[in-house]
Amino acid sequence: MNAPTDSGTFGLPPAKGRMRGRFRWAFALLLAVLVYGSHAPLIALCKVSGKVPFSSSSVVVLVELTKLSASTALLLARDRGSLGSASLRAALPFALPAALYAANNNLVVHMQRHMDPVTFQVLSNLKIVATAAFHSLLLRQRLSPRRWLALLLLTAAGACQAGGGLGGEGEDTRPYLTPLGAVAVAAYCSISGLSAVCTERALKSQPLPLSLQNLFLYAVGLAINSAAHLASSPAGGFFEGYSAWVGVIVATQALNGLLMSAVMKYDSSITRLFLISCSMLVNAALSVLLFQLQLTPLFFVAVGLICVAIHLYYRVR
Repeated sequence: MNAPTDSGTFGLPPAKGRMRGRFRWAFALLLAVLVYGSHAPLIALCKVSGKVPFSSSSVVVLVELTKLSASTALLLARDRGSLGSASLRAALPFALPAALYAANNNLVVHMQRHMDPVTFQVLSNLKIVATAAFHSLLLRQRLSPRRWLALLLLTAAGACQAGGGLGGEGEDTRPYLTPLGAVAVAAYCSISGLSAVCTERALKSQPLPLSLQNLFLYAVGLAINSAAHLASSPAGGFFEGYSAWVGVIVATQALNGLLMSAVMKYDSSITRLFLISCSMLVNAALSVLLFQLQLTPLFFVAVGLICVAIHLYYRVR
């Protein structure tokens, strides 16, 4: 995971403050891992009698609004001069990834009716393969056999962790998967990979500051997710079931979105996959500390697979 050299990265020019720039980039990657890994434990802290008491779609709307507000603030504070570059033509490339993200946000809520949680967690790791495939096809960046092997190991690591990396996660549930669920998980993984690669292509196709590009992406995302929330007509008010933990979830998910945008603009959607996989270490640590769960041998197998995958993918020839 190389430090980016783009002159817009965190405001540092490529020839000055190189060490400081590398430190900031490493810190951003570490923060992305910490934030992503904290999401599931935070959701668990919100549950009442084992169920999430709030509308997931309303949280998505608030996350999009928070990301849009932060992007606007950064644009006005640091990149005000680029406002003249804002146009419908510049914003259009972000309509497709925003729509794909919105589709997946809603699909993931409904598809789990057709499979048990463990089956979903295991099969959802196929999005790693989907992302790599779209990365090769759409960005025309051919992956070597060694890198494909690394990504397959990363997929196996995710499956090991999801399939039993933590012990004592509640009552055992009999695995099941309906035909509709199989179609849905295939669509979910495909859309996830396509949306990430389309976002990377849109971010890298224009010489515009990231704050302005994020404004385009999140403005469209906010509109689509707001419409989806209104169409779903969830029972109760918009803020029903909210607690302080929900506010933490909104803030951390907004930060996660901003960090992942930076990763895809200055690095790649493949690096994003490795960050997500590494975040399982944070997830596991918080689960052990907060919920007294236990690490199983499968967890250590997953950690080993991730380490080998990172070595294979990023080693210099």
